[in-house]
Amino acid sequence: MITAMLIVFVLGYLFIALENKIHINKTAIALTLGILLWTLYIFSDPSQIIAADPAAFRAFIAAHPDYAALPLQTQIRNYITNLEIIDQLGNISEILFYLLGAMTIVEVIDSYHGFDAITGRITTRSKKKLLWLIGLLTFFMSSVLDNMTSAIVMMLLIQKLLSNQQERWIFGSIIIIAANAGGAWTPIGDVTTIMLWINENISSGGIMKSIFLPSLIALAIPVFLSSLSLQGNISSLPSSGNNESSVVPDKKLRNQILVIGLLCLLAVPVFKSVTALPPFAGIMLTLGVFWIYTDQLNNRLQAKNPGTHYRISDILSKVDFSTILFFLGILMSVAALEAMGILHYFASWLNTHLHNIYLINLFIGLLSSIIDNVPLVAAAMGMYPLTTEAVTSNLPNAHYLMSFVRDGDFWNLLAYCAGTGGSILIIGSAAGVVVMGLEKINFLWYLKHITWIALVGFLAGIGVYYLI
Repeated sequence: MITAMLIVFVLGYLFIALENKIHINKTAIALTLGILLWTLYIFSDPSQIIAADPAAFRAFIAAHPDYAALPLQTQIRNYITNLEIIDQLGNISEILFYLLGAMTIVEVIDSYHGFDAITGRITTRSKKKLLWLIGLLTFFMSSVLDNMTSAIVMMLLIQKLLSNQQERWIFGSIIIIAANAGGAWTPIGDVTTIMLWINENISSGGIMKSIFLPSLIALAIPVFLSSLSLQGNISSLPSSGNNESSVVPDKKLRNQILVIGLLCLLAVPVFKSVTALPPFAGIMLTLGVFWIYTDQLNNRLQAKNPGTHYRISDILSKVDFSTILFFLGILMSVAALEAMGILHYFASWLNTHLHNIYLINLFIGLLSSIIDNVPLVAAAMGMYPLTTEAVTSNLPNAHYLMSFVRDGDFWNLLAYCAGTGGSILIIGSAAGVVVMGLEKINFLWYLKHITWIALVGFLAGIGVYYLI
């Protein structure tokens, strides 16, 4: 069944890549793929399912002694339906609800024309200079916000500045690369760095010191190569906002909504550090507070202009739920492979055949362009336990094992490669999926024009880390 699951997974990704050729929406394919893989998994041989995580299966049966007398196949189905798929769906839902909250807040800012405050401060009309500016803004924004939110904000900004689709796709691709590179060099910039930070594999100062320059190089080279295809200046500024109301908020209100909206997004990592609750709880809290504030604001606006429609309940219809469902399908697909033990098998293969931290992380980076980087990093953390200098100093392979101490080369490279490797394919990261949904960037166009550029930057960053 493992072979069947891999074949279905590869075919599903192929159909997603050929969306514009077969004229079937990628969300429909992703949802079908995700549930089909779980269907194959539940009908797999019981011994294979148990072998993927025997300790978890034994713990489940021990916690439900009434299942012990049932046939093994029934035990397995109860194990999958009452534990595994529930746990996986819980983890996925955290991401989806965070995405929903962040996209709603950004859409509210857009509906109030809040991004005009940023657009108005961009004075350059040179497309090449603008590409550098957008890349650097996204890079630093994603180091404190999550990659997804940074990509959404900057892509909506570009849609206001550029009317040419081909140029928007180039800028959108750089936004993806910049968001992933920016998220790799801080402990709160990406889900994978948060995982490594919480587990104390890396420290705040250590990761920022070690990965900042490689991450910057991973962005700078693609920006330079992409800028060669851009000529001239922006001829005109398209009208901003796409809300249905003919009444545009005044400048003070637009700036006010922008500042409050961004503060809502920035408050999420603070909320997490204070409460230890997952990020989706923080984004839902700030969305709720933002909702209350804007409803009170609209009560006053409505009295003056009865035709205004700035309530979040009205704005929700503009949120791209197709992208959220696409993300659900992809993450469910990866979760099925993880549950079957396929990802752990690949991790073990790397350990056996490569045994070099640069080659292992290079492979993980390339794999993260296809598979979500979270389970890859989780598998690597499980495969290579955190060690200390005192433990490794007296062992035969001490030099190699020193890479696995806190802030060791393996963990720093893992954060860099898993983060920036997702830029190689447009479906390799949350930022890529979001930009793909917002701008409808063609998978094959990205593969032809951007993949090699992102790969060059990715490899150059590894080279810089090696030299340092």
